[in-house]
Parts: sequence; C-alpha cells; structure tokens
Amino acid sequence: MDRDAVRAALQTGGLSRIMPHLEALMTNSVRMTSRAANDSELAIGTSKLGGAPDLADDVTWPVMSDVPLSFLAQINLRDVQPFDSDKLLPSSGMLYFFYDANQQTYGSDPADRAGRKVIYSTVDSATLKRRPFPDALPAEARFAACAVTFSSEMTLPQRPNVLDEKLDWNDNERQAYSDFMADFPSTEDRKTLHHRLLGHSDDLQDDMHLQAQLLSHGFSDDQSPEAKALMAGASDWVLLFQLDSDSNARMQWASTGLLYFWITRQDLQACNFDDVWVVLQSE
Repeated sequence: MDRDAVRAALQTGGLSRIMPHLEALMTNSVRMTSRAANDSELAIGTSKLGGAPDLADDVTWPVMSDVPLSFLAQINLRDVQPFDSDKLLPSSGMLYFFYDANQQTYGSDPADRAGRKVIYSTVDSATLKRRPFPDALPAEARFAACAVTFSSEMTLPQRPNVLDEKLDWNDNERQAYSDFMADFPSTEDRKTLHHRLLGHSDDLQDDMHLQAQLLSHGFSDDQSPEAKALMAGASDWVLLFQLDSDSNARMQWASTGLLYFWITRQDLQACNFDDVWVVLQSE
C-alpha cells in the first residue's frame, strides 16, 4: 500500500478523528522477499540472505567469546536505493549483518552488545571475495543462501501512542486500530515473511524503542535517575533491519521469532553502524 491507500483504509476503519497523528507516523519500509538459491549462482557483491559473505580482505570475521558470529545477510545499497524513498540509507556500499551463533543474545542485557555486528563497507564490489565459513562456526549457524528482491511498503507502528505522546485516543479507536493492524496491509500478507529495512517493526512482544535506548547505555531497568534521564531519547531509535524466521535460509529465531536491528537516527545519518542494538522476539 502507498500513503494514499493507507489513508483510505484508516478512514474506512473508523480512525478518521486521529488520522493526523497516524499519518504523521507513516514510514516507508524497504520490504525484502527471499527465494532459495545456490550460493554459487549468486554474483559476488549481490544482496542476499545467508550463504557465505563477500568481504574485503581487511574485514575480520566478528566473534563472540571466541565463537564466530553467524552471517545473516549482505545488502548492496545500490539495490536498495530505488526503494528507500526517504533516502535514509547510504546510496552505495555494502551492509553486512552478523548475529550470535548460539542465539543466546536477546537484547535484554547490556552485555548483549557482543552478540551482534553490522559492518558498513564502501570498497569497490569488484574487490570483494567470497569468504568461507570459519571452521569454528557451528554447522547449525551456517545459513543457506537466498536471493532477495526489494519493494517499497508503507508501515505504521503497532503502538502509535509510544511514539506520539499527544495521541489522545478513546477505547473504541484503540480497538479499531488493533483490528486494522491485525490485517494490515492484507490478510494474505500477514501470512508471509516480513523481512524489511527501515519502517516500523512487526512486534511480537513489547515495543523496543525504550529497551534499545536503556540497554545500549548500560541500564537494565528504568528506576535510576540516570536511566530516567535517558528515557526521552527512546524515540530516536529506528528500525534498521528486521529478519523473519525463514525456512528457505534455514533460519529460525527461537520459536518462529524475528530478529530486529535498531539504530539511532543520528547514527544512521552519520553512517555509523557500530552501536546498533539487536533484539530477538518470539511468540
């Protein structure tokens, strides 16, 4: 759905009164669709899930407690540029996503910083080489390759009141919005995988903005004065990458869960991907 189609659907859903608030929260996402592929068929430097990464010689495979991280995806940003309507991502280069091979990093502890790595590389794709899996990487953490395609998709937050403190909605509107989101953008789409860059996350549990803000700063609760002072910055966090459990890639996060990589707007604008926060949620 584009913005006009979402606006019309919200009005049909009985949400006209709070439309200005919801419209202000509409955010474009770059939706990713995967299909199983042999890694040998995929060109060096192409966007993909799983398989072996295409890295420059000077990139060291990230590790956690001497165990290599799992390679999740590489995104050639030239592939994404036509669908990033807000031009939030760099227009060129490669993004690589890695995650805890043992899947014990949930984003619920300040120490979870070690369980993820995002690498941004601006080297010429012609210099990249396909890197074999490290010997120490567990077999179950070596994911199958998938080709990916991209499209634009308008998204809305599942909890708009978290991002808009001025949203004054009544019980009927809360229920109407919940019903709307349960079928957004369509019943058929809700049954498919939801890989995406940017936009609003498809939450399986609690909202993650405050979680990313506090834990990335070393606080596991919000009771101390220092933590409370940080709470206002929760809205600075935006979704960078959402990865669904995908049988094509032989990826399963807990019980058919999702992985979410979060980044602050300031870091995204500065192309600083060192301080992303990862969260695993499962139903």
